[in-house]
Amino acid sequence: MGGEILAPEQAGPDDVVLAWEGEDIIAVRLPQLSDSLDHILAALERSHGMPLAALDRKTKQQVVRALEARGAFSVRHGVETVATALGVSRFTVYNYINYANEQRAKADGGDERSRQEN
Repeated sequence: MGGEILAPEQAGPDDVVLAWEGEDIIAVRLPQLSDSLDHILAALERSHGMPLAALDRKTKQQVVRALEARGAFSVRHGVETVATALGVSRFTVYNYINYANEQRAKADGGDERSRQEN
């Protein structure tokens, strides 16, 4: 996630100080959520073995679904950041999100119908 380890005396108000038996041992500075998105995108590129923009449409849709599940689009400029990484427009990212939501609703509705029939 891109955290940074610090000496406890260097910790700021937003850092997490870890203590052992009442003594501060280490501090961790967590990245801003927007920085985490960059780390997630870089990890996705590594796992796919190529730039995200080089992926086919179906794989890009899978990436968007995974990012949505991880809260990537709650970050300010998240859609724009993802669109740039995928080499598509913001409109396309929104279409991928809407498509994923429609598929999920169909799957949930299909499960509900089969439960009602049984």
